[in-house]
Amino acid sequence: MNLISSAPRMGTTVSLTLAMALMGSCSWKVGPDYVPPEEADLPDAWHEAAVDGLAKGESSIQTWWQVLGDPVLNDLIRRAGAGNLTLQESFYRVVEARALRGIATGEKVPSVDAFGSYNRAEFSEAGVSPAAPGSDPVNIWNLGAGFTWELDVWGRVRRSVESATAGFEASVEDYRDVLVGVFAEVALSYVEIRALQDRIDYAHGNIKTQEQTMQLTQDRFSAGLVSLLDVAQSESILAATRSEIPVLETALELAYNRLAVMLGQHSGSLQRELQNVPGRIPRLPDLVAVGLPADLLRQRPDIRAAERELASQTALIGVARGELYPTFGLSGNLQLEALDFSDLGNSSSLTWGLGPFFRWDIFAGGRIRNRVRVEEARTAQALLRYEETVLRAVQEVENSMVAYQNERERRRQLGDSVDATQRSLDLVLTQYKAGLTNFQNVLDTQRSLFDRQDLLAESHGLVVQNLIFLYLAVGGGWDPDSMEPDLALNADIQTHREGVQP
Repeated sequence: MNLISSAPRMGTTVSLTLAMALMGSCSWKVGPDYVPPEEADLPDAWHEAAVDGLAKGESSIQTWWQVLGDPVLNDLIRRAGAGNLTLQESFYRVVEARALRGIATGEKVPSVDAFGSYNRAEFSEAGVSPAAPGSDPVNIWNLGAGFTWELDVWGRVRRSVESATAGFEASVEDYRDVLVGVFAEVALSYVEIRALQDRIDYAHGNIKTQEQTMQLTQDRFSAGLVSLLDVAQSESILAATRSEIPVLETALELAYNRLAVMLGQHSGSLQRELQNVPGRIPRLPDLVAVGLPADLLRQRPDIRAAERELASQTALIGVARGELYPTFGLSGNLQLEALDFSDLGNSSSLTWGLGPFFRWDIFAGGRIRNRVRVEEARTAQALLRYEETVLRAVQEVENSMVAYQNERERRRQLGDSVDATQRSLDLVLTQYKAGLTNFQNVLDTQRSLFDRQDLLAESHGLVVQNLIFLYLAVGGGWDPDSMEPDLALNADIQTHREGVQP
């Protein structure tokens, strides 16, 4: 092979190749450039009735559960962050989206592949190019590499990378949204458990009081002071109160099991732990601060995810439009071919090829233009989903504020009612012992006391749960300054899963 004589031809080819590569590097991008949605639709402040009694100002809600002052709850939140299976699944969706972004980014660089072959062949003496009679079989050795490179003249590849990057960022926000929901669900279940324990304690306390009352009626009946009706009525209300215990214990078992699943544990694994650890319904913080509606755009993961999904979908319009234009690229190969393996390193065994190519779907029956319309319609849908997500977020925050404030007032009134009913019971028992009132008044007051104590315990739990719903509504439970899910938190997940990969 004469490398000197082929140098001008090679130089021309290389020059043309470099020119096309330069054209690709100076290209533009088809399709619309993404512009984030306007924020003007958000109100400047919350409805006055919603924030009545709440502090106005910047709120710190990244670790909102700590304001409840319950170390058991803090530990459960930590364990849920490491063990919740839904959260782990969401984490791997982030891993998947990161890999998809890597696939899209890989289209920006040439694709290079190496090849090699060995073939021993004997040619036919009766073929089109017959072999010499009696010729021996030949060995054909081939070794080389080739590449193809699509020049992103119209920006289709870069739009694809934009879409994949925004999709990855949306998956991160989805992970955070799951994280927020898991922490809130753990706290809600824990508060429900403590409220049910209080309700059961109230029931047992009333049973003890009613047992004493029944003994009192039996003694008075034995003394001939009252009729057997009083004894039967006292037995009836005692049995009715006792019948509430199984219902409450069933609800408590369900709450235990639900919390266990949230921690990634089997049902029945938390009963002994939470029964042996004394605890009450978590206390309310002295001050609950709420931010402004505009803070939702920064804090709520579902809003942030909807915005990133809109950005991803907008870039897909450019990907679809890029199919309307011709695709330019470069391809080449460099290989060694010889009949003897020892000749592969010689210049005479060298063969190469380098040159541009293009492809253009001139007629596709309207399929490409309709794909563009599909992506434009999907982008319009994504924008509407984003706007609806914002509206629902504002609704959820205001609803939670109102529910928290009203339940707190209800709990205060129920507390006053319990105190008054307890005083009434003490008075009516004194009067009954003195024979100044009938037993029906005692029954009514005892029944009323149990009902109000049960409602008070339930309301106390609801107040705390409504506060949790408020923190959930404003997107509390994650750090806005963190760029991606805490990989260290999930390192044990990855280590565990590596041994069970399909």
